[in-house]
Amino acid sequence: MRHREFHRTDRIGWLRAAVLGANDGIVSTASLVVGVAAAEASRSNVLIAGVAGLVAGAMSMAAGEYVSVSSQSDTERADLERERREIETQPEFERRELAAIYVGRGLEADLADQVAEQLMAHDALGAHARDELGIHEQLSSRPMQAALASACTFAVGAALPLLTVAIVPEGRLIPVVSSSSLVFLAMLGSLAARAGGAPLRVGALRVSFWGALAMGLTALVGSIFGSVA
Repeated sequence: MRHREFHRTDRIGWLRAAVLGANDGIVSTASLVVGVAAAEASRSNVLIAGVAGLVAGAMSMAAGEYVSVSSQSDTERADLERERREIETQPEFERRELAAIYVGRGLEADLADQVAEQLMAHDALGAHARDELGIHEQLSSRPMQAALASACTFAVGAALPLLTVAIVPEGRLIPVVSSSSLVFLAMLGSLAARAGGAPLRVGALRVSFWGALAMGLTALVGSIFGSVA
């Protein structure tokens, strides 16, 4: 019976984009809502600002992730193409280079030469991609996947404070949106920590802290501009 091991590194790409998107959706939209509400705007104006923030933020997250991850993907492809040319033109040098890597990891020189020779014969580019360049299939960049994950999770995260605005009394918008958003952030941080194998409390506290700071600062700015308007 084949033994199967569970690893978390195969989900690191989409997990990062999803957590970042949802976290930004909650923090930015809740902060925007609290800031506008602190300026004594009406519920309709707060909702308009929040919806505009949701759309703009989701598109910004998608574009940012796509551009960023595409740049990483371009770099990976360029490195692989250069490595392919070197393998074709200098196979012996590349074999010795691979063997030296294995010696540095603890293999004896003779065994490292044998391993390098067999891996070069089986899949030379794959061996150099993994062991020289550090490019692994499960960690390779996927621009569209990252963009969609960021946009969708941002929209979901942003919808939570907007839903709160729509159902709570207008006079209690600031405390209810702030407190509920902190609860959402703590839950998100805990889920992300659990998926990544980190302590739940640490994950919850770090996102809650930055969320509280962002909402506090925007509420201060909103109250200042609201008083002079």
